[in-house]
Formats: sequence, structure tokens, C-alpha cells
Amino acid sequence: MRPERDTIAAPDLPEGIGWVGETPESMPALTAAGPAIVHFFDFAQLNSVRTLPYLAEWDRRYQTAGLRTIGVQAPRFPFGADYSAVAAGLEKLGVSFPVAIDAERQLWRDYGCEGWPSLFLWGQGGALAWFHFGEGEYQGTEEAIQAELREMDALQALPEAIAPLRATDAPDARVMAPTPESFPGGSWERPWTAGEDGDELRIDYEAGGAYATIEGAGELSVEIDGAPSGSVEIDGPALYPLAEHPRHESHAAALRPSPGLRVWSVSFAAGVPSI
Repeated sequence: MRPERDTIAAPDLPEGIGWVGETPESMPALTAAGPAIVHFFDFAQLNSVRTLPYLAEWDRRYQTAGLRTIGVQAPRFPFGADYSAVAAGLEKLGVSFPVAIDAERQLWRDYGCEGWPSLFLWGQGGALAWFHFGEGEYQGTEEAIQAELREMDALQALPEAIAPLRATDAPDARVMAPTPESFPGGSWERPWTAGEDGDELRIDYEAGGAYATIEGAGELSVEIDGAPSGSVEIDGPALYPLAEHPRHESHAAALRPSPGLRVWSVSFAAGVPSI
């Protein structure tokens, strides 16, 4: 959405913060050259992961027109502050723009983020032009990007907005709220460890899809509604899909991880209503 006033200035990037990819210049230097997106996310959190294809495509489309894109990894789970884990996770997700590791969430607090993900678009000169918390508003965000680029060059040719990648992303989509996120270990601070806390997790849910944030290496066997649904190879901390459905549906899942795998969260995506 548009900010209430046009005098909100971009907080600068903290000195000494770690980066995956190139280290950008300061925010004043970046925004002197053109608009800049700063996108806060966690590479193993569902809502964050669902936004990243749009960020990657905006970066590809508009970098030559003057847009700069910066990601900020704001850890939700302890492994999210580890450089190697973050770098490997970003590579799997195909993220090529620079990403800061905001291990202590200093920049997160400076920006006043309200959850994962949080997006801020700064216009040329460094004033806040647009912001959005959570998923969605993809068309509105791209239109805001284009408006800032046209402030630099009103005659430059810009493409049509990205078509929605999912049915739930359309501006007029009707969606149903999914089952709330589950923390099998009891809280977001403690994982459920296979072999120590049990051999199987059973979860009933209503959603358009189910996903698990898992740390470790091994294999996860998945059963949906009593029938085998395949296995997932776990090769490091990440968000792993368990089941994806065309619409909002009700299912019962059974997860059987290899001993030692740590399940931090099981989360669910919104789906469109059944006809």
C-alpha cells in the first residue's frame, strides 16, 4: 500500500552485516540511482517462499531499467542465522539478488516489519513509495515499481504485469483460510526430533497444500488419507512440500521422518474454494 506520507526515509544498511552475494552500497547510494526493493523473508518459511518467484522475476525484468532488489534473511528458526545454511537454501530457491543475513533482526526492527514476508519499495531519492506485509498484492506492487521507474523515464517501455503464478494470487481470487501452522515440538523455538520425540507425526488439515520446515539429512515418508504419497529427500534445512491440492481440501497426513530429522513447523497454504 501507499504510505500515509511521502517523507519516510530508508534506514541504512547496518555495517558489518553478512551478505550472500555481492555487498550493495549504502541505501542512500542505491536510491540515488533509482528505486530499490528491500524484501524481508525467511528461506524456510512458507509465506516467504511463495513470494520469492515474484521478487526474482521483478529483479530480472527491471534491473536494467534502474530497480535494485535486496533480500533480508530474517531468521525465524535458529538455523536461519547460519551463513552456510542460508546460502544453500537460497541457491535451491534460485535467488540471485543480494541477501543480507539479519541474524539479530536489527534491520527488521529498524523497518518495523510485521511478519514474514515484509516488502518495502523506496523511490529514487530514498522516500518510501510502497509497502506490503504478507503474501499477495503482486499486481499492485509491480504497478508501484513501474510508477517509480516511469518517474525516471516516462517514455521507457515496460512489460505487462506478471500473470498470477497461482490461482490464489489473482487480485480477485476468493480464498479460504487454511489450518493454522503447527509446531510439533511445542513451540517455534523447539523442533520435534524423530526418534527422540516419536517415530510419526499425524496431522489433520484443511488447506490448498501442506509443507514442513525440516532440518537435517535423511528421508521423509508421507502418507495422505491412509495411502502412501511418496517420500521426500531431506538434504539440509528448508521448506519441503508434503502435498499440494488444486483447491481447499480436507486431508489427514502421516509423516515418518528418518531418525534425527528435526521438524520445526508444519504449515498450510490457502486454497480456492471447491466449486
